[in-house]
Amino acid sequence: MMTLRHATKQAPAVTVPHRRDFLTASTGAAAAGVAADALGADAPPPTAPPPRTVTLGATGIKTSFLAQGTGVRGSERQSDQTRMGFADFVALIRHCYDRGLRFFDLADLYGTHVYFREALRHFERDQITILTKLWWPYDGPRDNTNAAHRAQVTRSALDRFCDELTTDYLDIVLLHCLTDPGWREKMRPYQEALSEAKSNGQVRVMGVSCHDFGALKAAAESDWVELILARTNPEGVKMDAAPAEVNAVLQAAKDSGKSVVGMKIFGEGKLADDRERCLRYAQSLDYLDAMTIGFHTPAQVDDVLRLLRSTEPPPQQPA
Repeated sequence: MMTLRHATKQAPAVTVPHRRDFLTASTGAAAAGVAADALGADAPPPTAPPPRTVTLGATGIKTSFLAQGTGVRGSERQSDQTRMGFADFVALIRHCYDRGLRFFDLADLYGTHVYFREALRHFERDQITILTKLWWPYDGPRDNTNAAHRAQVTRSALDRFCDELTTDYLDIVLLHCLTDPGWREKMRPYQEALSEAKSNGQVRVMGVSCHDFGALKAAAESDWVELILARTNPEGVKMDAAPAEVNAVLQAAKDSGKSVVGMKIFGEGKLADDRERCLRYAQSLDYLDAMTIGFHTPAQVDDVLRLLRSTEPPPQQPA
């Protein structure tokens, strides 16, 4: 494993990425990224404005409006971000931190815990918001296991997450990729185990990510859910339903006290040519507390930070 001390010291070129390459960089290009030391304490002054600080609904968590996602083409405990290798992954995360990002989107399914642990060594834990996700299908067919087993597996998974990240607590834990409108009953053992973890301080906030409109509506109506990670963009690309339908559900969730974090802001890269409009749209949504984007390079981070500032709505004047 390449460590930060052994990385080549070469300052990154901060350029606006070609539109066709944004969020679709190949594994080889990612592996040829900047060296880790260049993005540490001796980094040049930021060339992009930091994201604003927000509070995630009623959770009390204050963090950056923009999060670094780590699950582009993520499955089987790997993703585009992990395929970069430890040195370039850590360099990218440190660049995000240098630019003011404090929110990081991980998951067991992506295999990003141990990679992020290496970056976390350079930060104060209480300055970072870690969102991760529980991939419950690893437990096998539901009919083959009982509720007690699933609750215990959840407890063990949370302990493992903390060990992998070398942390005593997880800021946000989501049930990952719910697709069944009846999930509230079927996932009860997981919900109870997460509630137990919250009561003992291991988890701060509980919630879900959804990949089905019925499941999303169930999440909006659930008293258990505190945060929803939801797909949103102006064209409905990779979303659970048309934007107007999704917006109505998420606004209702927000009105009921839930936090909403947006994903698929660029439609998994399919709207990268139109990212200025996508960012303007996202920032116009009253229900959206924050957003996560799976960057591959420091240049992409800086590009979006500049666009966020230019598309940010003006502050509301007091009545």
